[in-house]
Amino acid sequence: MNCEVFNLNELEVEHFQIREVLRCILHTVAFHRALGLVRPKDVDSELFEITYVQCGDLELEKKIEEKIDQFVNWVEKHPNKKSQMCLSFYEVRNKPGAWFTPKVERFYWEQWYISINVISPKTSGSKSHHGKALVVESGDTMMEERNARHAALELALRDVLFQIIRFVNEKKDHIPPVLNTDVVSFPYEITIPSTSDSSFGMDMFKRMLQTGHPGMLS
Repeated sequence: MNCEVFNLNELEVEHFQIREVLRCILHTVAFHRALGLVRPKDVDSELFEITYVQCGDLELEKKIEEKIDQFVNWVEKHPNKKSQMCLSFYEVRNKPGAWFTPKVERFYWEQWYISINVISPKTSGSKSHHGKALVVESGDTMMEERNARHAALELALRDVLFQIIRFVNEKKDHIPPVLNTDVVSFPYEITIPSTSDSSFGMDMFKRMLQTGHPGMLS
């Protein structure tokens, strides 16, 4: 079985925007891969003029929030570094050749890579030889720049959500048969970087060895 790998466009965010950006993306992917009995729930973003859809599954919502918390904690410990989160879907199969103790293997059939670049905006405490008035003007300028960055991020986030929709409409043949009526029909996992910068990539590489050469989409 081939594993389809979707690399979403990188987003440049400030720290306070991380959670809402990840909620929009993770819930959008999960909704389009929740092939069971779904009770869709429209959610208006707290930061952006964007409405996304949740599956109405409390366990999924809890898992997403837990992983977002872990991701934010990692970012705080590794400032000024680009980072990724990966949402994977897989099947569980019995491993052939297991005699006495049944063994199972995970066969990953789809992975979504979310790339985040967390930036630190400039502060308004810049020094000036022209007195207080220039500092106030500088603060106004930085506010305008911050609003511009926010608007640019909202536009980029919309593009990522449309990117997800395009991918799910274009690539369907790799999806395994649905054998249950659960909201989330397949096992999934959300992977974040660990304390070792290299372990995240190595972990994904090992999984690729299990699932065969992936098809790359970006």
